[in-house]
Amino acid sequence: MSLVLGIDTGGTYTDAVVVDLKSKEIIKMAKALTTREDLTVGIRDCIDNLDFTDVKNVNVVSLSTTLATNAIVEGRGCEVGLLLIGHEPTGQFPVNHYSVLPGGHNIKGRPQADLDLELTRQAIKKMMGKVDAIAISSYLSVRNPEHEIIVSEMVRELSNLPVVCAHQLTTSLGFHERTVTAVLNARLIPIITELIESVKKVLEEKEIKAYVMTVKGDGCLMSERLAREKPIETILSGPAASIIGAAFLTQNSEALVLDMGGTTTDIAVLKNGVPRINQEGAVVGEWLTRIRAAEIFTYGLGGDSYIQLTKDRRIVAGPQRVWPLCVVAYRYPYLMEELKTSCKKDYDLLFAQASDCFMLLKKPTVDNMTKYEEEAIDILRNGPRSLFSLAQRIEIDPNLLDLQRMVNLGIISRISVTPTDILHAKGTYVQWNRDASNIGVDILASRLAVTREKFIEMASEAIVNDLCLTCLQSLSACEGQNIWLKNNEAAMYFINKALSPKADYLYDSSFKVKMPIVGIGAPARAWLPKMAQKIHASLVIPEYAEVANAVGAATGKIMETIKVLIKPGEDGCGYLIHAPWERKYFELFDRALEYALCEAKKHAALAAEKSGAKDYEMVINHEDVFASNANKENNIYVESRIEVTAVGRPEW
Repeated sequence: MSLVLGIDTGGTYTDAVVVDLKSKEIIKMAKALTTREDLTVGIRDCIDNLDFTDVKNVNVVSLSTTLATNAIVEGRGCEVGLLLIGHEPTGQFPVNHYSVLPGGHNIKGRPQADLDLELTRQAIKKMMGKVDAIAISSYLSVRNPEHEIIVSEMVRELSNLPVVCAHQLTTSLGFHERTVTAVLNARLIPIITELIESVKKVLEEKEIKAYVMTVKGDGCLMSERLAREKPIETILSGPAASIIGAAFLTQNSEALVLDMGGTTTDIAVLKNGVPRINQEGAVVGEWLTRIRAAEIFTYGLGGDSYIQLTKDRRIVAGPQRVWPLCVVAYRYPYLMEELKTSCKKDYDLLFAQASDCFMLLKKPTVDNMTKYEEEAIDILRNGPRSLFSLAQRIEIDPNLLDLQRMVNLGIISRISVTPTDILHAKGTYVQWNRDASNIGVDILASRLAVTREKFIEMASEAIVNDLCLTCLQSLSACEGQNIWLKNNEAAMYFINKALSPKADYLYDSSFKVKMPIVGIGAPARAWLPKMAQKIHASLVIPEYAEVANAVGAATGKIMETIKVLIKPGEDGCGYLIHAPWERKYFELFDRALEYALCEAKKHAALAAEKSGAKDYEMVINHEDVFASNANKENNIYVESRIEVTAVGRPEW
C-alpha cells in the first residue's frame, strides 16, 4: 500500500489526511490549531489527532500552506538587499537596501552597457551585515540572463547569503514585476524553511520516512529542495490545494469551487480538472508578481466575519474578521454578564457595535500609544472585556474609546457577533457557548427593534445573498467583465430583485449558474444550500469537505513548464533563441527550432526530476506567429513560442 500524508498549515487550523491514491480512499483525517509561535506544536497535535499507526507505508508527505501569502500581506520575512542592473527603480520595491549598477540588455539580448565588476563588488560588500539574502534583477534578463548569472556568482564568492535571480523565477516581460518577484522570493526563504524544518522534525519523531513535497500556487507539487529555493511559488498554495482537493473528492472536471473558511471565501473555476491560471501573475497584498498561480477570487466573508448594523439599518457581514462571541465566551463565561449589561445601555455608537468585546493577543511593541490605549491594554491583561465594561473602567465615553489601531497592529482582537454565532443562535451548530451567541444577537436585534428570530432570518439572508454575489462576481470576471457588481447600482437593481424578491415587485429577475458548484470548507453545509437555491445552481458538498485543502496537498501532481522564444535576428538576419538559461544565434530557422525543442525538453525533464518526479510525460506546444503585411500577399514572421510541460507523479 502506498499512502500519502497531506498537511495544510493555515492561519487558524492545521489539517491532515492520509490518502490511498490507488483506491482513492481517505483513510484518516484530523484538525488542530496552528501554533504560529512554534509550528511544530500544531503539526504534532494534528498528526497525533490522526491516530494513525501504519507509518511505514507513508511514502510522501505533501504540504500546502497560507504562510507565504500571509507573510507577504503582513510584510514579514528576512531583510533583502537588491541589486538592480541596467535600470533605475520603476516603482516601489519591498526592500530597504538596494543599489543600481550599469549593465542590462536590449530587447534582442544585446548588452546595453558593460558590467562594472568593481562597482558591483563594492555594492555587494556594502550590504554585508545589513541583509539576510540578496536579490538580483537585470533589465531584460528574460532576453539574456548573463549579467544576473555573473553577479550571482560574485555574491556567492563574497558571502554565504542566499541569492535569487529574477530570470530563474519567470520568463515574462515586466522589469518591475520580475524584480518584486525576486525580492519577495528572497524574503520568504526563512518562512518556508521554518515550515519544512518543523514538518521534518515531527516526521522524525513519528518515524515517518517519506519524501516531502509542497503545493505550488497553481496546484502542482514541487520537491522540498525546490520549495527552499523558490518559496515564492507557494503563494496561494492553500487555496490552490483546496481546488485540487475538491476535484479529487467529487471527480468533477468542470465546476465552480467555493471554499468558505473562517476569514474569506475563495472561488476558482475548474476546467479539465485543473484551475484556471492567472496569466498576468498572482497579486498578493499590494504586490503584482510574475508567479504562475491559480486564478482565485477572494472575498472577505467567512464564518468569523464581523456582523454589523449600518446607519441605514442594514446588516452587513465582513470584510473584517473578529473572534466569535460563542468561542471566546466558552473560555471566559463572565463575558455573558457584561454583555447583558451592555444590552441595557442605549448608546448610539458611531464606530463600534453594542455587542463588541476585546481581548489582548500579544504584548505591545509600539512606543507611541495613547493614554486610553495603555489603560485598555492594562485591563485586558486579565482577560477579555466588553466595550462598555472597558469604557466604564477607563471612565470614558464608549464612542471615544477607539482601539482600531491596536486591532490593526494585531495587539488586540475584536470579539463580536459572526455568522458562527448566527448558526449557534439558530441551533444549527452548537460546539461553543450558544447562550453568548443568543445574547449578542439579542443586542443587535434590539437596535433594529425586531425579535431574535427575525434578526437571525435577516442576518442569514444577508450572508447568503453575499455568497450569491461572490459567485456572480467571479463568473462575470471569468467572462472578461471588469465590473465590481456591488458598486454598480444598475447591476444591483436586478441582482436584489433576483435574490430578495418581494410581493409588490412589478416583475421578477432570476439567475441560473450553468456549471455545478462544489462547496468546501467548514461552514459550507450551513450556508451553501440556500445560496445554490437562489442562483439555481447544482451544488455538491463532498465528504471531507472541511479538509479539502489537505486532500489537495495529498493528491496533487508534478507539472513543470519550460518556455523558449525564437525571434528574428537583428536587422532581419538569422534567428535568436531566448531561453531562461541562454541567448543563442542561428542562421537557419530549422536549426534554431530543432535546438530549441531539444533543449526545452531536456530542461523540462531536469525540472520535473528536481521537483521529485520519476515517471513523467512530455506535452509540447509549438506556435508560429505571423503578421499580415499591407499587401496581404506574404505574412511576416514574428516569433515562435515553444512550451514543453513535463507531467508526472512524485517518486514513491
